[in-house]
Amino acid sequence: MTPTSAQPPRRPHAPLWLLALVTFSGTLAMHIFVPALPIAAKGLGAGIGQMQMTVSLYILGLALGQLVYGPLADRFGRRPVLLGGLGIYCVAGLAAALAPEVHSLIAARLFQAVGGCSGLVLGRSIVRDTAEPQEATRRLALMNLMVTVGPSLAPLIGGALATTLGWRSIFYALFGLGVVGFLFTWRMLPETGAPGAAVNARELGRNYRKLLASPAFLGFSVGGGCATTSMYAFIASAPFIFVDQLHRPAHEAGIYLAILVSGVWLGSFLTSHLISRVRVDRLMTRSNALSVVAAFVLLGAALSGHLSVPLIVACMFLFTVGVGMASPPALTQAISVNPQVIGSASGLYGFTQMAVGALCTALAGMGHTNPALASAIVLAGAGIVAQLSFAVALRTQKRAAAAEAAATSLSA
Repeated sequence: MTPTSAQPPRRPHAPLWLLALVTFSGTLAMHIFVPALPIAAKGLGAGIGQMQMTVSLYILGLALGQLVYGPLADRFGRRPVLLGGLGIYCVAGLAAALAPEVHSLIAARLFQAVGGCSGLVLGRSIVRDTAEPQEATRRLALMNLMVTVGPSLAPLIGGALATTLGWRSIFYALFGLGVVGFLFTWRMLPETGAPGAAVNARELGRNYRKLLASPAFLGFSVGGGCATTSMYAFIASAPFIFVDQLHRPAHEAGIYLAILVSGVWLGSFLTSHLISRVRVDRLMTRSNALSVVAAFVLLGAALSGHLSVPLIVACMFLFTVGVGMASPPALTQAISVNPQVIGSASGLYGFTQMAVGALCTALAGMGHTNPALASAIVLAGAGIVAQLSFAVALRTQKRAAAAEAAATSLSA
């Protein structure tokens, strides 16, 4: 076969449903234990503050662990590192289920997060390895759905398990989910990267500094985080808003959160169909603008005292549709800024995303007397930050492209 007729090498195939599964397992465990905190506190003889650490340290582990998996995957390959992370997730889940006292449970939760975040980082990297940029955006829409759906469905699942089978059943379920993911990954996932990059602290620091010094990467990652995980602030506040402020039965809060999940799904579905007809930058910024408008309507209602269940659900449904549409192109753009360090970029993006979610949740938690107002302020502020961040990133890209075109024309 002549060089002119040679076909480009085929990309390895990675089942999308499997990547979604390992991503979902990591995000599901984030909030699944929240409804069981009082029950577990009584069973372990622990205080509420100690039990809350099982949640806050999970988010911390989820954020920090993502800085490690990307570089390790660049060095040793996606497959072995993902299998190692899923193994940690399984062992930690079983340890949490068998924990005799609260400190053992806290430690197990931290390791569970470190293992679970492997799916978030490497799922994205594997999608980028196995698909062209436009197709990657379609696939990453589903991955983004797992990041937002997991924490949204988690309280419903955790509450049902805790009330029917006890709080330890939550961790047995997560252990089983991890085992399934590990076995399918071992049997079905090929190596998709090009392992062999040397890993040392100096080089890692240099890669991260290079990414952090890039206005384009910072804009896409901060904007993507604000556009995606800021909704965690509302999820954490929802029971207090619907039950305490609007005096609705406690079980209704789960129904309303399920409606919001459908908004994220709809946004991701729309992105997968619009990406071939709408420019990525326009899709990203206009979708986030929808979220901003919805957040400000909710903020106006909270300030004027006109809150109602239909209004809140409608505003948050539109907000989450915007979330589902805006964040996949932001993720694609962020991890494509420097193709030489995709794994590191994916990890740093994930860290930023979780850090933004934790910050937004903490800020919303300060509004004890009016959780609806607090969460609306956080959502509106995050939406504005996202829009400004996207503008900075896109302007930087345009300038870089113009400079490259000018240099090319001069050399010609």
